[in-house]
Parts: sequence; structure tokens; C-alpha cells
Amino acid sequence: MTATLTAADLAATFDAFNRHDIDGVMRLFAPDAVFFAVGGSEVFGTRFEGRDAIAAAFEGVWQAMPDAHWAHHSHLVAGDRAVSEWVFSGTDAAGMRTEAEGADLFTLRDGLIVRKQAFRKARPAFAA
Repeated sequence: MTATLTAADLAATFDAFNRHDIDGVMRLFAPDAVFFAVGGSEVFGTRFEGRDAIAAAFEGVWQAMPDAHWAHHSHLVAGDRAVSEWVFSGTDAAGMRTEAEGADLFTLRDGLIVRKQAFRKARPAFAA
């Protein structure tokens, strides 16, 4: 991997999300990365610090929603910032389905993600 992260790198990462491939997802995250999830009690959502905590958070989504999928993802990289847009869908154990547009804002350093801030429309879940 070069010192510059590209839109193609982000696309490959989202393909790894859809395969539920944690190694493929985490290859672009710096050891000191921070992830701010879409939900949580804080104004910024829930904060996960470091690769292990971030990986556990992503795996938790896959466990809670085994069909979790990020469709129609597109990516833009500009210097040390990047954005990804997507449509998330997933069904939980109670049979409630989430489908909503969202986006990630990234801060980059040396070709790696150091900050991932996720946003998703606040659309109510519905029976699958």
C-alpha cells in the first residue's frame, strides 16, 4: 500500500465490510485510530479507540445483524480527508430491519484511517 489512501482502497474496505471480513476492513486503520459510531448516549455517538476496540465494534454489528450490508457505496479522497456515502441495511434477531442512507467522514494519515466518524439517517426500523 502506498502512503496515499485512494477511493479504490475505501471501496475495497467496504467490500470487506460486506463480506464481514475483519482483516480486510482493518488493514486501513492506524493502530491509534478512533471510530465514532452512529449511535450512543454522547453527542458524538459512541467512541471506540484503537484497532482492537474498533474491530470488536464492527464485529458486534455483524453479530447483531448477520445480514448487515453497505450498498451503493461511493468514495472521495481529498488530501488528508475522505468521505464515503452508502445505504446500510440489516435485520436484527427480533426481525426488525434497518435501511437508511449514511456517510462516513475520515481523517487520514500516512495512507491510513486515523478517524472514522459515521452518520446515518434516523429512520425507524420496520418488521422484515
